[in-house]
Amino acid sequence: MEVKAKIQALRDELNQHNYNYYVVDKPTISDLEFDLKLKTLQELENQHPEYFDENSPTQRVGGTVTKNFPTIVHENRMYSLDNSYSKEDVEDWEKRILKVLGDVNPDFTCELKYDGASISLTYENGLLKHAVTRGDGFKGDEVTTNVKTIRSIPLQLKGDFPGRFDIRGEIILPLAGFEKMNQDLIEIGEMPYANPRNTASGSIKLQDSAEVARRPLDCLLYSIVGNKLQFKTHYEGLQHARDWGFKVPKEAQLAKNLTEVFEFIDYWDTHRHNLPYETDGVVIKVNSLHFQDELGYTAKAPRWAIAYKFKSEQVSTRLNSISYQVGRTGAITPVANLEPVQLAGTVVKRASLHNADQIEKLDIRIGDEVYVEKGGEIIPKIIAVDLSKRRPDTSITAYITHCPECHTALIRNAGEAQHYCPNYYGCPPQIIGRIQHYISRKAMDIEGLGGETVALLHNNGLINDYADLYKLKVEDVLPLERMAQKSAENLINGIENSKQIPFERVLFALGIRYVGETVAKKLAKHYKNIDAMAGASLMDLILVDEIGERIAQSVIEFFSNEKNGLIIQRLKSYGVQLEAVERINPDATDKLQGKIFVVSGVFETFSRDDLKKAIEDNGGKVGSAISAKTDYVVAGDNMGPAKLEKATKLNVPVISESDFIKMLQ
Repeated sequence: MEVKAKIQALRDELNQHNYNYYVVDKPTISDLEFDLKLKTLQELENQHPEYFDENSPTQRVGGTVTKNFPTIVHENRMYSLDNSYSKEDVEDWEKRILKVLGDVNPDFTCELKYDGASISLTYENGLLKHAVTRGDGFKGDEVTTNVKTIRSIPLQLKGDFPGRFDIRGEIILPLAGFEKMNQDLIEIGEMPYANPRNTASGSIKLQDSAEVARRPLDCLLYSIVGNKLQFKTHYEGLQHARDWGFKVPKEAQLAKNLTEVFEFIDYWDTHRHNLPYETDGVVIKVNSLHFQDELGYTAKAPRWAIAYKFKSEQVSTRLNSISYQVGRTGAITPVANLEPVQLAGTVVKRASLHNADQIEKLDIRIGDEVYVEKGGEIIPKIIAVDLSKRRPDTSITAYITHCPECHTALIRNAGEAQHYCPNYYGCPPQIIGRIQHYISRKAMDIEGLGGETVALLHNNGLINDYADLYKLKVEDVLPLERMAQKSAENLINGIENSKQIPFERVLFALGIRYVGETVAKKLAKHYKNIDAMAGASLMDLILVDEIGERIAQSVIEFFSNEKNGLIIQRLKSYGVQLEAVERINPDATDKLQGKIFVVSGVFETFSRDDLKKAIEDNGGKVGSAISAKTDYVVAGDNMGPAKLEKATKLNVPVISESDFIKMLQ
């Protein structure tokens, strides 16, 4: 057999053995036989580098060192899931989706919610092209080299797969592997890892892929994303993914109704502890991809899916003291300092007490034995006091009256639960917090500048607001702790590059209270520049789509502050983008100016996203739901009956795709 053919035959055979062992758990050869075949392949590839293949089984052993993980924009956004903590929440969710879908009986796919690190894998022509972390949902870090070391992830697919698609999953660390890693660390006198989830997340960002290869990571896949997929339901997609070689958990199950969904939840609430990996709930999805398309997304999550979280684990421990943290808005958060206790796989030392009302309601006192749980399995919180163990010498907790950082008297606005420090420009945690928000990934995303460095810069008198960043020079930051020439240059370059960040993200970065990402986009689109927005009246702001009085009042207060005005003038002088840059579309018109369209169904000429873009490019607006303000519904095949009924009831014209095209001609 010629060398090239022998190499390919060995690759195919080893890929199949990998699949047998790591995906279907049915090995057909011993580990020794596998290692000998892999060694033979490695030697042949070394002798014939002209036949190198980045997807060869030999590439799974790692060895490449990655200093920086490049950022990649997700072709299809990675959304979060809305959580529910009771069956009533799930029933309410079903009512909401039926309001949109109308008189139908959708079936559901139930899957276990895996506790690990989310990953998106892109395949082209059956080969793994890249692996990207969730990041902020819009973009993440490319970790392909590390992910290739996970043997349950196929490097080459089999069967009838699409030319290009993404598949999403969770990188996990099975419990047995995690325990073995910790035992090895204990034996050499090292600190053990805290929990499997954090260890899995940290593993995929290690610089040395050989170290990643030594860790027993696994990957469970649960969602395929792409165009012109050959299946019509989510459950069919899972089966196709299995056929192509992916490890899709066999626990996934179809449910005809909520009764069957709840049976699935009840079963796994009891049996989840027998699984080889951690799970904290059940994900319920509308099975039909067409119905998913009809339901669409909110700003953060799909409307067609919900996560049911299993009841949190609870433990009791002693409350040693209460400290108070100051946030970037001046909000005071009381924090319980606890006797360390193991909870849901982590050692808990601190827990949130929320506000003064919560402390008073639970009558929490220093020295109490308290019950702690993880809210949504993430943030520990105190839920009750064991009064039977209260000592007679404890005293009622008196909430602080002055800021723990700058000693300014605290205020509490009528109708609000939290206390605030009003020393907006003189309280160090507020100053540092605002700058940290400004440089954060979803805002200005300044490379080379992290939260700790911001604190260092402020504490050394170099910056007092985010405009001060733009006057920094390399020689200013070099004397800082752990700052070398290269890192100082990277920091200054990162600040310079942030001047290209678009207006909508700058607006979010300013840290105006209640102005999140979505609100910032709407305000930037409406006002086009910072001056127009600063000059807007309260009523002008309220009339902007989805901007209520609370947000409008906050915007007015921000711009009426003289110091904020001076900071914005300085940002302008440094060249920060405080004006929207219009993207010129040569085909754009104003033919649809002032018209509101709702899009429903499946189309031939346009994809739904392209159709919505065509509406906006030609001056129209896209509505999320039919109302009396809707001018037209553009209907494709399989339009939801509930939308058709509502359009008819409100006398909203329903037009076809071809009617819409004629409008533009």
